[in-house]
Amino acid sequence: MLGLTANAKGEPAWWRHLDRYHWFVLLVAALGWMFDCLDQQIFNIARVPALRDLLGVSDVKVLAQYGGYATAIFLLGWAAGGLIFGVLGDRIGRARTMVLTILVYSAFTGLSALSASFWDFALYRFLTGLGVGGEFAVGVALVAEVMPEKARPHALGLLQALSTVGNISAALLGMGLGVLEHHQLIGHVGSWRLMFVVGAFPALLVLIIRRRLKEPERWRAAAADRGGARLGSLAELLGHPRWRRHALVGMLLAFVGVVGLWGILFFSIDLIRAVLRSAFEARGLPAAQIAGQLNLWAGMASIMINIGAFFGMLAFTKFTERVGRRAAFAAGFLLAMASSAAGFWFLRDISQIFWLVPLMGFCQFALFAGYAIYFPELFPTRLRSTGVSFCYNVGRFIAALGPLTLGLLASQVFKHHPEPLRMAGISLCAVFLVGLAVLPFAPETKGRGLPSDE
Repeated sequence: MLGLTANAKGEPAWWRHLDRYHWFVLLVAALGWMFDCLDQQIFNIARVPALRDLLGVSDVKVLAQYGGYATAIFLLGWAAGGLIFGVLGDRIGRARTMVLTILVYSAFTGLSALSASFWDFALYRFLTGLGVGGEFAVGVALVAEVMPEKARPHALGLLQALSTVGNISAALLGMGLGVLEHHQLIGHVGSWRLMFVVGAFPALLVLIIRRRLKEPERWRAAAADRGGARLGSLAELLGHPRWRRHALVGMLLAFVGVVGLWGILFFSIDLIRAVLRSAFEARGLPAAQIAGQLNLWAGMASIMINIGAFFGMLAFTKFTERVGRRAAFAAGFLLAMASSAAGFWFLRDISQIFWLVPLMGFCQFALFAGYAIYFPELFPTRLRSTGVSFCYNVGRFIAALGPLTLGLLASQVFKHHPEPLRMAGISLCAVFLVGLAVLPFAPETKGRGLPSDE
């Protein structure tokens, strides 16, 4: 029992420092981020069948190219929304801003089900991205400022790890609809449209947030101390030498992880679809059954990614508390590069979905626990939401080149290769070397607490 309630030094376990309101804040932030991730994964699972219907094509190269375009547009919306809502999070408060972000991403996820062409689909994805991008910054700022000091890194790591519940829920939804589609019980609606309809329901969380969630004491004190001066200033963030350095370092670290996730890992689902489609067509299965089987196995792959991701983020949280932020990131970048290259090289049959795919998820998602823990430690209260958002979302602006690059590599550079998507994914793994190059410039924040508003 001691291991459950105390650490090796005999100190109380981190969760022993939390009261009922701390747990409520963690639950609300976790639900907001879980539903945010539900939307992301709905898009990843539904992207190929949606584009196949909207474009009227089945060619893997064309789908990879337009999949890259749609994903890049989504990431640009995510980045723009992150910057807008990140500043609002500092100016009007964490709780109010969280309400707005959830309403935005829920509404436009639902509208994505009404898409009639690639371009209105891409527009809805951009607008959904506005809300998706804003939620992370205000969520981690809220949790970082409310939690007791000893519990803060662990709570933030758990917040990020619980995002996998949203991801797995999307995968189960895709698998369930895939079964219905396989047995031709959906009709001509298309399972991907139904998935986007379900993605509109997180708006109900707003009812809980508006009733009980309070602004953090740190933020209220900072707002009072500023005496009418604006919080959340991008000019101050980039004009102050210390905060500018932290913002640029954090942005580059986030850029690497986002390219790895959205330009490599999530496209492994498309690779699995391509490999299995060839196998099912060789067996002579009808088109409707193939579509259902592909949705089923794409959902299974997403579940396996997120099982690995959950344990990867918990492991990174413990590891960074032992060795420090910079050493943990260095190990994370190396493992992400090796596992991703191996995954795209060796992934060739169904059995590998159950061990190679979760290994990729473990290594790549581990980095995102690091972002949730590290980024709030880089900025003072008056700039925390703005700074976290800058790191994550300016990095995402640049990272939008990742899926675009993958699509172009697959459709142009490796177009004569029998498996262009596989070679494109392996080539893009070089991005993790950028993370290693940035780390010497990153400040070590382990054990230093949140910066004060001097």
